[in-house]
Amino acid sequence: MNEDMMTDEERASVSAPSDATHAAPARGRGVFAIHTLGCQMNVHDSERIAGVLEADGYVPATPEQIEGRDIDLLVLNTCAVRENATERMYGTVGQWADLKRTHPHLQIAVGGCMAQKDRDRIVRRAPWVDAVFGTKNIGELPGMLDAARRGEGPQVGVFSDLDSVDYFPSNLPVDRASKVSSWVAISVGCNNTCTFCIVPSVRGRERDRRPGDVLEEVQRCVDQGAKEVTLLGQNVNSYGYASGDRFAFSKLLRACGQIEGLERVRFTSPHPAAFTDDVIEAMAQTPNVMHQLHMPLQSGSDRILRAMHRSYRRDRFLRILDKVRQAMPDAQISTDIIVGFPGETDEDFEQTLDVVRQARFSNAYTFEYSPRPGTPAAVMEQVPHEVTQERFERLHDVQEAITADIMSRFEGRDVEVLVTGQQGKKDALTHRVTGRERTGVLVHVGVPEGRPMPRPGDLVTATVTHAASHDLIADPDPAAGQTYEVRH
Repeated sequence: MNEDMMTDEERASVSAPSDATHAAPARGRGVFAIHTLGCQMNVHDSERIAGVLEADGYVPATPEQIEGRDIDLLVLNTCAVRENATERMYGTVGQWADLKRTHPHLQIAVGGCMAQKDRDRIVRRAPWVDAVFGTKNIGELPGMLDAARRGEGPQVGVFSDLDSVDYFPSNLPVDRASKVSSWVAISVGCNNTCTFCIVPSVRGRERDRRPGDVLEEVQRCVDQGAKEVTLLGQNVNSYGYASGDRFAFSKLLRACGQIEGLERVRFTSPHPAAFTDDVIEAMAQTPNVMHQLHMPLQSGSDRILRAMHRSYRRDRFLRILDKVRQAMPDAQISTDIIVGFPGETDEDFEQTLDVVRQARFSNAYTFEYSPRPGTPAAVMEQVPHEVTQERFERLHDVQEAITADIMSRFEGRDVEVLVTGQQGKKDALTHRVTGRERTGVLVHVGVPEGRPMPRPGDLVTATVTHAASHDLIADPDPAAGQTYEVRH
């Protein structure tokens, strides 16, 4: 997936879909587990993969079955953007080959962006893989597994002309990883030509869902218990541009504000070139749209932005942030930055540092540039690795200092936390629950003695007692006048 959408929450281990701990002991057509690499769109695709498999009679693995390798089907949903994506994919399927030698019944499937890009190579290098399916072939997976099981050899289901396929994964069954927070894709594909990015060739051109379809899915999520939705798109705020409605995204945000029971709406990732004043107004005026924004910068140098084919410049980017903060002073803004893009000079990098200091991002997902075969930047003159690494470390230090200062300002403030059911490492020992406050910061809330544990979906308002580097601790003492309130 593209770097505009990536977070530090990459799914890096085999995991079961939601409710796996409650799965029936019956094996159905087989017990499966999915290993997801990449961004939110990949995570959402894995929810669709799980839904398709369950609709065909497969059963999600329990943690005990995963631990004991008592699994009939392993699915790897791949990313084609992050550094060493190819090596990581082959490393994983290589480990699974060893498992298959001791469990001959095991089937292995590889999907996602890398499968779309390298389908023939995967079959050659990993002939033990039973099915390779593309980004728009999720629904075909059960049939491909059946054919492989019948002895018809490795199956490849990949559309070569992505732009000719009118396909939305949201039309497929879904097993959502969280019943409280749901992903809802409003578009697929990308129309931009960023020279570092491979997404258009593995996801196709941008296509928008009908607003009514999106709102119907949001309503279904709420009906099933979701309190929060995140609208997804490669360039989520260019929604509607293809049909000539440049206000479609802000209209969609406002429409989400009319859905009863929907507490929070987020979206990712917008593109600065399409970020208009009406979107800012919709964010500020719609009560359940959170004041959280992930705005990819990529570089603070206009020269490098031109080389990247990013259709904005640093001054426009900073003006957008100024407008956002004027309308929403509490807004938390994060970003993506690529260090060491081909041709980047010391002066270019200093300009990036200057923008970072002015923008005061709450967080920055920084990446050392690595070539992606098939992209224009891969054949440009590369920056030496040691130079890129030194710049990366300097940028990291600058951003960490800014983040620490922003986080420290939460201490003593009351925050409203949506309990998601996510477990912090020490929650069980510390009698805490975990969730995110309204601008997206992770918070671990201590439950005062004698109070019942909040449930997933509850909203807890609590006083922050400690700010760590990237999360908050709220261990309020009501007797001392600190806040602890639960809204079920």
